[in-house]
Amino acid sequence: MPPLHGASLRLLLAGAAVAHLSSSPIAYASPCAPPAPLRLRAFASYSSSEPPPPPSSPSPSPSRVLASAAAAAACDCEKGAKPAICTADELHYAPVPGTEWRIALWRYRPPPEAPKRNHPLMLLSGVATNAMGFDLSPGASFARHMSMQGFDTWIVELRGAGLSTRGSELAAASTKSDLSPNSGVDEILTKKVNVVPPAKDMSTNEPQSFEVPVLTDKNMVETNTSEEPQLVTKLTNALARLSATFSGYVNDGRLRNIADSFFDRVTELHPDDSLTTSIEEVADKILGLMEFPQTSAIYDQISQLSQRLVKILGEGQQNVSPRLFGWQERLSATIEDLQKQLELIISYDWDFDHYLEEDVPAAIDYIKQQSVTKDGKLLAIGHSMGGILLYAMVSKCGFEGADPELAAIVTLASSVDYTTSNSSLKLLVPLADPAEMLRVPAIPLGTLLSTTYPISSRAPYILSLLRSQISAKDMMDPELLSKLILNNFCTVPAKVLLQLTTAFRDGGLRNRTGTFFFKEHLRKINVPVLALAGDEDLICPPEAVYETVKVIPQHLVSYKVFGKPEGPHYAHYDLVGGRKAVHEVYPCIIEFLSQHDEVSS
Repeated sequence: MPPLHGASLRLLLAGAAVAHLSSSPIAYASPCAPPAPLRLRAFASYSSSEPPPPPSSPSPSPSRVLASAAAAAACDCEKGAKPAICTADELHYAPVPGTEWRIALWRYRPPPEAPKRNHPLMLLSGVATNAMGFDLSPGASFARHMSMQGFDTWIVELRGAGLSTRGSELAAASTKSDLSPNSGVDEILTKKVNVVPPAKDMSTNEPQSFEVPVLTDKNMVETNTSEEPQLVTKLTNALARLSATFSGYVNDGRLRNIADSFFDRVTELHPDDSLTTSIEEVADKILGLMEFPQTSAIYDQISQLSQRLVKILGEGQQNVSPRLFGWQERLSATIEDLQKQLELIISYDWDFDHYLEEDVPAAIDYIKQQSVTKDGKLLAIGHSMGGILLYAMVSKCGFEGADPELAAIVTLASSVDYTTSNSSLKLLVPLADPAEMLRVPAIPLGTLLSTTYPISSRAPYILSLLRSQISAKDMMDPELLSKLILNNFCTVPAKVLLQLTTAFRDGGLRNRTGTFFFKEHLRKINVPVLALAGDEDLICPPEAVYETVKVIPQHLVSYKVFGKPEGPHYAHYDLVGGRKAVHEVYPCIIEFLSQHDEVSS
């Protein structure tokens, strides 16, 4: 069959994102149950047994429901219990300094009869994936196999993946309190604070006072329709939350775009162009208030403007013939979309550099504390983005002349420069228009794959390309492949994908500011590297892997492509979980790690 056009694949991503935004909370069954249509975190399904709230009660947001699942696992872990979904010997949590995040670490201890090793082994998985890719089943577990070879093995789940959780989510789970989606608004209402913007002169701590604009509107009257006061409250809370978010992202154009788009949709609710000016005037006043620190005074004025906006819409519907019905429901739906979009921005506000500079160092420090070595170093294996992280880490250390604390690294299907390859990722991500991508704060890959996989796995195989992205023909047991696709993938922030797309530009992957090119400094590294590729890897073809390998000092790097012309062939995941990997790939990795496991005196 012909490959899917890039526009079609981008449409699939957009459709999944829209479904993700519009989904309502659902009840979650056991891990063996069919996948839920909403999947912010791939492991969320195991821990919630409560039914969804009744229609009359306010529903918690989807990401809040799913976040509580990982938080509950963290609470259980602190109490000495390990959730059933975690098939490791131990589940640990490493705090990420300066953040609320606690990343999950799955530990696999070597059995007593295994060879003695000098260094623990850290495993990093690909973008938007959890630990399951390294531990798919008892008979197909990369992590367990490495531990049986004597390596104290740790799988790292980066922020937002699997069982990793935020501190605020953990506190909520431990106290079993249901956080209000408008908690920021509640604080504004209950606390009277002085309006003090940040001082322009950063050398002084003296506050600078300014006048808060005071809104007066003689036409502001209470509406009589029973639905309208509820709409006013709902609109006020949503706009106040947008305003509070906006003040924390002053330099982020996404919030302004979201606000403009919201008011455009509100304007479209009214068929009479004569009232467009009035609606725009109210919208401009609200946008103006968003530039001020959020206080009860600002909230009160947003409330008045919300009342005015609903009043304009209500009166306008009465002045058209025939009268339009259902505008309240349409406005309510528009408000809910705004709330969900805001939550996604707040919940998924990180990029590749956050993984590199915060999560991975936190994991290394924690593993070193738990598994002490004489030289203070680790061995590390990274698959896909996990390998990219390892390349970026040793590159940065090479530039700085710092010790990466790694005895050796293995990268599986990874590169920091895809410019010379025909990678299918060129079709999957909108490389040419980052602004368009930022309109969707997070991409629910789990939802996308769990939705499309049933279509791709049966005739007429319209989307069989999606399967071939992961595994070559006959390289995985169908049940294991289904388990991988339906359970291994999570939601990924658009910021992460946007930074990764720089690997398709001249010079390769760079930091968030575009000032540091990781490939350029790989020639300065002093860490042994084993780089493996799959012959039928559509995501990271061998030529992409070699584009990175060729700049590493030859005495430090080993490169090998797995797969034969007559078969078997290796696609992107097969280096980790293909049926031949245990006999062909694993021995190669173990031999390399063993060579570099010695501790220098």
